[in-house]
Amino acid sequence: MSQSLAAGLENTLITPSTGAQLAPTLVPAGAATQRRNTVLPRVEWTGQQPSVVPLQRERFEEVRPLGQGGMGEVVLIRDHDIEREVALKRLPPGAELDRVLRFVEEIRTVGTLDHPNIVPVHDVGVDDQGRYFFMMKHLKGETLESIIARLRRSELDALVRYPFQVRVQIFLGVLHALSYAHGKGFIHRDLKPANIMVGPFGEVTVLDWGLARRVGSPTAPVLPGTPTEAIVPARPLQTELGSVVGTPLYMSPEQARGEHDAMDARSDIYSLSVLFHELLSLTHYLDGLQSVPDIMKAVQTRTLDMASMHVNSAQGPVPAELMWFVKMGMSKDPQERFASVDEMVSQLHAALEGRIHVHCQRTLLKRTFHQGLRAADRHPMALTLAGLVGVGLVVASAVHLGLSFLASMPH
Repeated sequence: MSQSLAAGLENTLITPSTGAQLAPTLVPAGAATQRRNTVLPRVEWTGQQPSVVPLQRERFEEVRPLGQGGMGEVVLIRDHDIEREVALKRLPPGAELDRVLRFVEEIRTVGTLDHPNIVPVHDVGVDDQGRYFFMMKHLKGETLESIIARLRRSELDALVRYPFQVRVQIFLGVLHALSYAHGKGFIHRDLKPANIMVGPFGEVTVLDWGLARRVGSPTAPVLPGTPTEAIVPARPLQTELGSVVGTPLYMSPEQARGEHDAMDARSDIYSLSVLFHELLSLTHYLDGLQSVPDIMKAVQTRTLDMASMHVNSAQGPVPAELMWFVKMGMSKDPQERFASVDEMVSQLHAALEGRIHVHCQRTLLKRTFHQGLRAADRHPMALTLAGLVGVGLVVASAVHLGLSFLASMPH
């Protein structure tokens, strides 16, 4: 699959554009709030005497673009009052009404979710061009998408920095964010490696809550002029507007069928498991498919091939207990997946501690081995005595065999 095509296939679909322009009353004239001046003065010293000098400068300075998507663009901003860099996400000029509604919903969703693994909102406003924006923490680091790409290329620093144990810890950070969001009644609906940021100290943040919705809340009403049939995007899965929302390569089967009202936390669990499979195996279970219809069909019908977890020779086989963990999360039937993200967290911790569920010979051997290690830690004296007894039995057997051999020899 070409890089441009792969990038297109991993973009997000959102609901159809109605063509309705933003009503003038939503952004009244003179309502711009971004271009305000600094309020903190500069402090100058003359000998031992300080003085305060008012600063008449624009508070927010646009530094460079950080990214662009279907819901708007993100730019890096320098705040000259606080002297820090923040990220600003804004709508394009003249955005359609349905995009504005989603943007407002994203701001309020993220504002509701106060968690270390979810990026916080600092401020909201309107710029001189009438574009709504919100400011959030500028996250340093790299996306999970970038990490997976470097691991696929077998970059030594990536392989050293991100062994399986570290990848599991990163995934646990994602799970903690989703556990919190699900507890608040929200599902994300667009979980993918590009929406996960990993910081320089291992901190994990889940981004882009623009498609999130409350479980059980009605689907956004279809506005007049909204097409309801399948999408025909200008390029493969570029952010377009249609009846299916999310990123097809990471959708759950029910999401691919457009069953929005039937979606709950288990739909996110499927997407999380697809993401985890890719992070572990460095392959995608739909690799080789290059068209939107083929992907949408395969999401609903293709099951995980366990052999795909062994294809990368640079990193060795994926631990068996993690393979079975992923397989359960990617069940086509929501009833057969984990019941909750909390259950996923519990099972991952159990696997890390050696409390492994037996699914095959490999998991049986690993469970027996870990049980032996735990027994050794709990009863070191008993293990020592057992070892001595074992050695004694071996010696006694050897002596017995030796004597028997000597007795059988002719005198």
